[in-house]
Amino acid sequence: MTRSRSASEPASPFRHTDRHFDAELRELKDRLLAMGGRCERLIAEALGAIEDGDVKRARAVDDADRLVNADELACDELAVRILALRSPVGRDLRLLVTALKVVASLETIGDEAVNVAERAGTLATDAEEVRGIKAILHEMGSRGAEMLDLALDAFVDGNAERAHRVLVMDDAVDAMHARALARSIAFMKRNPMMADVGMGLTSSAKCLERIADLATNIAEMVVYMVEGEDVRHGARRVH
Repeated sequence: MTRSRSASEPASPFRHTDRHFDAELRELKDRLLAMGGRCERLIAEALGAIEDGDVKRARAVDDADRLVNADELACDELAVRILALRSPVGRDLRLLVTALKVVASLETIGDEAVNVAERAGTLATDAEEVRGIKAILHEMGSRGAEMLDLALDAFVDGNAERAHRVLVMDDAVDAMHARALARSIAFMKRNPMMADVGMGLTSSAKCLERIADLATNIAEMVVYMVEGEDVRHGARRVH
């Protein structure tokens, strides 16, 4: 997620004129980005686990999620310490409150990745129809990870334009979720003895749709942090 900023882009909200405050904000930013990167890797590993029916890989996702939980505790502790020591107001206060909400969303994304990976054993089948639905799930997960990366990029740079792009991207994931759900239900009707596989597909699709929703939530927080406009719950989505 490391990138250079052009002269036309806004300055990062994680910069401050106070040297000590600036150092603390940079540490918080680095921790958030590390946590976000870990979540993106969890999504990729979970997708690989269900695609290959790899139970061992699924267990590794569960183990890695403990590191995300540790990230949450560390970020929360740092953000609360900054709030207590610096008594921020205005823009700085919005940044730290948003950071706490972003951390909570990232922790939930890690949990959802674990939920997907846990279906690996159930979905270990070579049925052609199942492979087709898994392909949709893979696209959902890849798009969700892309949305998360863009939302975090927007957050650390204070870039509302990028955040609005994430809001638009969510519609495509919703459409894929509907398609995966319809095909999974049809599969179960044709193959009642494989209902557990169908349920694994539908629950995985829901988890991946939730990941995209959480990335969208982060983007909505960025819009509020930068523009002061609350766009949650579909208040504004046209950009």
